[in-house]
Amino acid sequence: MKNPTLISSRRYDIDWLRVIAIGLLLIYHVAIGFQSWGRMIGFITSKEPWTALWLPMALLNIWRIPLLFFVSGMGVYFAMKSRSWSQLIQERTRRILLPFVFGMFVIVPLHLLVWRYYYGMELKYSWDPGHLWFLGNIFSYVVLLSPILYLIKKNESGKTVRWIKTALGAPWGLILVLTAFIGEVLLIQPMPFELYAMTWHGFILGLLAFFFGFCFVLSGEAFWKMIQKWRWVFLLSGLLLYSFRIGQFGSFPPGYLLAIESFAWTLTVFAFGSLYLKGPSKTLSYLSQAAYPVYILHMVFLYLGSLWIFPTAIPVQFQFVLVLLITFVGSFGTFELIRRLPALKPLFGLSKESRTSVFADLSSGECSPKTGQPF
Repeated sequence: MKNPTLISSRRYDIDWLRVIAIGLLLIYHVAIGFQSWGRMIGFITSKEPWTALWLPMALLNIWRIPLLFFVSGMGVYFAMKSRSWSQLIQERTRRILLPFVFGMFVIVPLHLLVWRYYYGMELKYSWDPGHLWFLGNIFSYVVLLSPILYLIKKNESGKTVRWIKTALGAPWGLILVLTAFIGEVLLIQPMPFELYAMTWHGFILGLLAFFFGFCFVLSGEAFWKMIQKWRWVFLLSGLLLYSFRIGQFGSFPPGYLLAIESFAWTLTVFAFGSLYLKGPSKTLSYLSQAAYPVYILHMVFLYLGSLWIFPTAIPVQFQFVLVLLITFVGSFGTFELIRRLPALKPLFGLSKESRTSVFADLSSGECSPKTGQPF
């Protein structure tokens, strides 16, 4: 029988945000195929671009990846409640590193072959982290930060933790967090800001987001109530900064402005999510289980859909819908097969003993002790 205390402590809003972020990721990747620059970063692109897609893409691409790093750091806080340091490392090795290595040598080469075929290149095997770079980063953060995080967790009644909780329960604490992200941009000077995959910018930004995600949940209800109170300020700030950069700067605004806007959108999502995304559901349970395998698989079906649809003469808007449909149906259909084959489940982050995924484990609640292209 499940412990009622553990059930009540689960953050379903974070579960939902993780699922939504993965969904946005798939849509964003499909949209890259309709941008003229998509081929430069290894995507199959339509002969007819759909430039209007860039406006919503530009809004998303500065916070969608940081959001996932924040959520991953939050998940480690909950995972540490029922695991020792060695148990956490062993589990993350099995449920992050194993799928990462398997995907790098087996899954990513499949869509690279499709890409080579489409552009008339030599069909040869080549391995690459590809879109799975995100998993490599998360595993690195767990290894690097877990000693510090366990020390913090062990001394929750100490002065340092009390200060963190006080700071993050007030708006001035958010300014300190934002200063760290601005400092990263000024130090690294990424160009463009949105190039996270396998760059020092992506690694350090992710490390900061992972750590502060841990600190946010460590701070407890004071943090969540504070950001809920200021949610409209965060939303208005994000909208104004987005409008300003599109109207004033176009493609390459100053990095510090993007860091500020990214943080404003992230806080907006957390604030509104914590207010309105509550309670368990069968849909959430299913999507939480599917998120990790679908994330690993989706590029294969995206490239197959592009291979089939892009040579046709149908309007570009219908091409987008069809490629999106093929990507979702292929990914979820393969997930339905994987979840029924115990031998394959660990390779996609699913537990043999249950129907939970590493993404569920990395997000927001207590679980049993067992989770060169842009992401």
